[in-house]
Parts: sequence; structure tokens; C-alpha cells
Amino acid sequence: MDSCVIPLRHGGLSLVQTTDFFYPLVEDPYMMGRIACANVLSDLYAMGITECDNMLMLLSVSQKMNEKERDQVMPLMMKGFRDAAEEAGTSVTGGQTVINPWIIVGGVASVVCQPNDFIMPDSAVPGDVLVLTKPLGTQVAVNAHQWLDIPEKWNKIKLVISREEVEQAYQEAMLNMATLNRTAAALMHKFNAHAATDITGFGIIGHARNLAQQQKNNVAFVIHNLPIISKMAAISKAGGNLFGLLQGTSSETSGGLLICLPREQAARFCAEMKSSRVGLSGAVGQNGGAGDGQQAWIIGIVEKGNRCARIIDKPRIIEVPYRGSVVSAQEGSHNNASPPEVQLT
Repeated sequence: MDSCVIPLRHGGLSLVQTTDFFYPLVEDPYMMGRIACANVLSDLYAMGITECDNMLMLLSVSQKMNEKERDQVMPLMMKGFRDAAEEAGTSVTGGQTVINPWIIVGGVASVVCQPNDFIMPDSAVPGDVLVLTKPLGTQVAVNAHQWLDIPEKWNKIKLVISREEVEQAYQEAMLNMATLNRTAAALMHKFNAHAATDITGFGIIGHARNLAQQQKNNVAFVIHNLPIISKMAAISKAGGNLFGLLQGTSSETSGGLLICLPREQAARFCAEMKSSRVGLSGAVGQNGGAGDGQQAWIIGIVEKGNRCARIIDKPRIIEVPYRGSVVSAQEGSHNNASPPEVQLT
């Protein structure tokens, strides 16, 4: 599971706890701190838990940094982590800092729960639909941004995307990664979610397979639609199936929740996600703030099967526009209107 659930000796309570850390993948230290915190908390949110009692921060300072770099970078990273924790309604009370060849940032999230506070990820049934709450393509967006300064890499993709679009996609990816999955966790209870996981390092198909294997019923997950940050699918194709994005194997960082919902509840879940008031407190405000809501997409179905997951041969690619771009809101609004009506292949 995404988090461990430890029954306590007292009164039917459980300790739910998770830890995660990784290396920096964006240039902005403050945003990196926010992303790291959101990534840790996602493991709680994937179980429908909306509150966190305590967080610890894990921080590794690179021995390759000089004193000036350390004094500038590390406080910003710590502030980003703390600000995201505060937005989540929790606080960082301690942790551990070490010297290491590489910068590492992460943490531990803990909460004491009653049984109805969390949703075990094992009750999907045939007829459910699969909902995803953040677009895919963060790995491609981050790498494309790095390639702006690497001519041999940039030359492979410059015919399908402009430098301005790469910058927009990178900002969009940062904003998505730094956004908490807390709203989705709360709506999982309201709309009777049967199971969920968060999409991170194993890509959407890896995490879908892992979730399918945990189900009590004999089910299979079939993915028909792939919501992807605009132009990232084109970059993947131009790069020769870069990172396996269209096959679902491309890594995501602090990705969305993949949720199994009753078919009759899914469209309302997506609509309520869109109307929710969410945003980054003081972070990348030019790209969106409180009141923007979060898009969610119905991407597949749950059918009878042998606890496996697959993407159909020709999935529909949903191009998710950059927020603040000239693309009208209506252009993407039909994507979350109803479950996919597609013949299985």
C-alpha cells in the first residue's frame, strides 16, 4: 500500500505513516521543497486521509555546494516544504539533515486515524471507472526544459514544440507537482471510492497494475484515455517513444490519484474537483491561484479479470492545456463528462 496502517493498542485507532524522498528535478529550490512535501503527503491522500498530525523533513546537503550556495538554496527548499505542510493543515516538527554527495529532500507523514478516516485500496468492482486527478507528462516536461541548453537533444524535438511552449510546460508541470491531492482525498469519501493509489515513479501503468493486484475481487483495469500536458506526447514521439509516455511507463513525480469510483459517481466527482477552491499559497501565482479548481478525467474502466491492468492499443490522448494559455476552458471540459464508451480491444 502507499502507507502503512499500524493498529494501536488504544481504542480501535491506527497509526498511518509514510515516508519518501528524492533528488531535485526542478531549478527552483522553493518549488522543489513544495513538491517534496506534496509527494510525501500524497501517500496519505491516496488512502482518503485528509489530515496529517505531524511531518518530519529529511534533507541532504550536497558536499559539492559552497557555503554561499548552501545558504541560498537550502533555506528556500525548507521554506517550500514547510509552506506546503502548512497548506495541508499540518506542521514540520523535526527531521534529519546530513551531508551527502547529492541534494536529497523528503520527509515522513504520520496521522492517528479511526477506521472510517481511511479507505483501504482493495474494493474495486466490475463496472467501476478509473479517474485520474493530474495530467501525465511531468518527466518529459522537466527533461525538455533541460534540453533547451543541450543542442543535440533540442534538435530532436524543436520541430514539434517552441522554446516558449517548453517553458510553459515546465511551469505547468511544477504547478501540478506542487499541488496537494487533498481535495481528491476528501471527495473519495463523498463519492464512495473503492480503491486508489498515487501515480509516481512507476508510471500510470505500473501503479495501475500494483493497485489491481491488491484487489479482493477478480478485476482488471483497462485504460482508454491518457490526459497529458500539452505537446508532451508530441515530444515523446519525436524523441523515439521517449520515456514510454504513451505506454504509461514514464515516471511521474507527485502525480495525481488514480481512483476506482462507482460509474454513477465519477462525473460528479470530476465536476466537484473542477469547482473546488485550491491553489498554491504565494507560489507561482501567475499560473493560477485559489479558485482555479483541479481538473480530473475518467480514463478507463474496471472489468472482470485476473487482477491486471493494461492500456488499449490506441488510447485517446487528451491534450491538457497550460493554465493561462489562450485555449478555452470548454475545449477540455467534455473530457470529464462521462465514462469512456469504447469497445475493448
